[in-house]
Amino acid sequence: MIKRILLLLGLLLSSNAWAENIIVEEVIVKTVADKADNAFMMICTVLVLFMSVPGIALFYGGLLRSKNILSMLSQVLISFSLIAVLWVIYGYSLAFGDGNWFFGNFEWVLLKGIAITDIEGSIYQLIWVAFQGSFACITCCLILGAFAERIKFAAVMVFMVIWFTFSYVPMAHMVWGGGILGNEGALDFAGGTVVHINAAVAGLIGAYLVRQRIGFNKEPLKPFNLPYVYIGAAILYIGWFGFNAGSSTHADEIAGLAFINTVVATAAGVLAWSAVEWIHRGKPSCLGACSGVIAGLVGITPAAGFVGVGGALIIGLICGAAGVWGVSGLKRLLKVDDTCDVFGVHGVCGIVGCILTGIFTAESLGGVGFENNISMIEQLFIQVMSIITCVIWTAVVALIAFKVADKLVGLRVSIDHEREGLDINSHGESAFND
Repeated sequence: MIKRILLLLGLLLSSNAWAENIIVEEVIVKTVADKADNAFMMICTVLVLFMSVPGIALFYGGLLRSKNILSMLSQVLISFSLIAVLWVIYGYSLAFGDGNWFFGNFEWVLLKGIAITDIEGSIYQLIWVAFQGSFACITCCLILGAFAERIKFAAVMVFMVIWFTFSYVPMAHMVWGGGILGNEGALDFAGGTVVHINAAVAGLIGAYLVRQRIGFNKEPLKPFNLPYVYIGAAILYIGWFGFNAGSSTHADEIAGLAFINTVVATAAGVLAWSAVEWIHRGKPSCLGACSGVIAGLVGITPAAGFVGVGGALIIGLICGAAGVWGVSGLKRLLKVDDTCDVFGVHGVCGIVGCILTGIFTAESLGGVGFENNISMIEQLFIQVMSIITCVIWTAVVALIAFKVADKLVGLRVSIDHEREGLDINSHGESAFND
């Protein structure tokens, strides 16, 4: 404010040299990178990358049968790498470049227009590219658990290219890149719609199209290694702090709020899931507790930097209970073989979290308050519309992507290959050799 006053005085006194110096000084102040913010964002980016490889890989891999674990590890790592390359080639430009309501532009294809000194906010733009790229990678990897153990590897690759281009990229632009949902005021701090609902609906479409595994609901299809699931959940828990706190883009009070909210909501999710399971099944399971971790994390993701600690606690409790219903009652109702319960946890808890964000962001409930003095009802309407937009958009794109993959390479492996396992038939190796 003082600099602006001096600038106006300089102009009034017609001292061009003084005014120019002040203008230059003001521009420099605006474009200086903050070293603490840059270090913070690089750490957060590494944490999000850690969530995918090995977090998602171990969590999903442990839920499968032993003959299919390498197929999951391979799908995660190679899909992750594919999306990282596509993000640099055109994904970032289309998601965060200036454009219309749904897409950006091609100004930054191969990042050609970004110098190493360019600043985005208070961080170097290349760090911002890497951070947002980590979100794109893990979102695509989340989908893989829904149709595991029976899909062709080539079909996964074809699907990923199409879905990333026409679903993830436009959703990221619509919410975070200057598109329609962000402009309308949709609240999504770290990816309730962009990441979780987006991926979960795509996975659900895939599970229906690839159809149920052989023996589904007829024979036990038990996870082969629950310690892998536990380790994967623990890695996701740790990595999620980069996911949520990093979405502040500064090492500031909002990052601190997102950090503590992530702790509280996740703990509440574990307790709620375990309690519901204990009441209905007589015993709290380790698998249930691990699932509660994911439920709490997913639920707080869209709200992390907007709600107070009390709101985060309630969101975690509600999402923990909702997740139990998602993987049991809803799953039976949908009659779908969602192998790793991607929709039951990420979809259900993502939707619940997005809606509750519209409630607990209210200043009267401990949140940071709504922008533009809108009411809670108005914000809830915006939240619901953003959810509906995401569900319809990703469902249509996923359907088209799977249909294209089916026409080009086929979706499902043969019955013999499925019985023998994807590890040996799709990748020519076994995880456990005698």
